[in-house]
Amino acid sequence: MSRASERPAKRSLTLRGHRTSVSLEAEFWQAFRDIASERDLTINALAIEVDESRQTDIGLASAIRVFVLNHYRQTKS
Repeated sequence: MSRASERPAKRSLTLRGHRTSVSLEAEFWQAFRDIASERDLTINALAIEVDESRQTDIGLASAIRVFVLNHYRQTKS
């Protein structure tokens, strides 16, 4: 089992013309990029999908982590 990155990396995303920053561990950023690539989407486009489907009391970074986890759980089964 590999160790997680020491600190989350902050990246800027643009969601419907609005810039926002999201902090994720490097492994989650890579997985999110991989999923976007599989779907022929940009990271921003995939982030919009996640943003639109999340509950308002859940932060975008948490929603992305759960999205990545669920994606790999579904592809495993």
